[in-house]
Amino acid sequence: MIYSCFILFFLLFNNFCNAFTLSNEDSKKIGMQIWMNECGGKKEGLTSWNIGEDFASMGIGHFIWCPKKNKCPFEEQFPKLLIFFEENNITLPKWLNDDRSCPWNSRDEFQKNLYSDKLEDLRSLLLKTIDIQVLFITNNLKQSLNRMMDSICESKKKHIRYQIDRLISFPNGLYALIDYRNFKGDGSCPDENYRGVKWGLLQVLEQMPYPDKQHNVIKEFINSAKTLLIQRVKNAPKERNEERWLKGWFNRLETYNLTL
Repeated sequence: MIYSCFILFFLLFNNFCNAFTLSNEDSKKIGMQIWMNECGGKKEGLTSWNIGEDFASMGIGHFIWCPKKNKCPFEEQFPKLLIFFEENNITLPKWLNDDRSCPWNSRDEFQKNLYSDKLEDLRSLLLKTIDIQVLFITNNLKQSLNRMMDSICESKKKHIRYQIDRLISFPNGLYALIDYRNFKGDGSCPDENYRGVKWGLLQVLEQMPYPDKQHNVIKEFINSAKTLLIQRVKNAPKERNEERWLKGWFNRLETYNLTL
């Protein structure tokens, strides 16, 4: 369980101060669970390209990596992770020095090169940097919370603060925040919507009720997320056939109830 005694979290004026920490043990547990969520805990899953998508997915968080010729429909994170690796003194494969765009232009091309030197390089890199990837995901959450608060009107900020305070005081609440933000974004990106409806962390928190703090906040968070993801599937372009992913998404949300 991820208990609030491992967390330091402060409010500063209208923004969240970037100050919460995880113990090494809990950081490892969260990293392993995210890896299980995204990749089934398999080394091969650290480098993948899902059917029907125009981009590769890398690392324990399946960070989006787009070919140069493709416009990313969602926030691209893998190039930012590579920069983060360098900032943490991780040596990258030399072939990444020239161009940080995904070198494969389609899923077919990617699959044909599944056991190429480049993909083996990446799997080796990602396998030995699980802890750094968790730190990257956690830092993304910190930035997202401030960005989310900046994107909403004053009348909504009290409700969002209240829900976050409830979550981080509850077992697995921080894991839920970290994982969902990594899983479906923070909800502040204007391009991440279908028919004007978003499904990010901000929208999940906005939709949660305002009950007594004794209520099961994890259950409320899961129910809110499920409602938004159902709406996403309904609003998605038919050719994306997103309904095929809904069961897996729901299974992932239910991990927020598990004892890590």
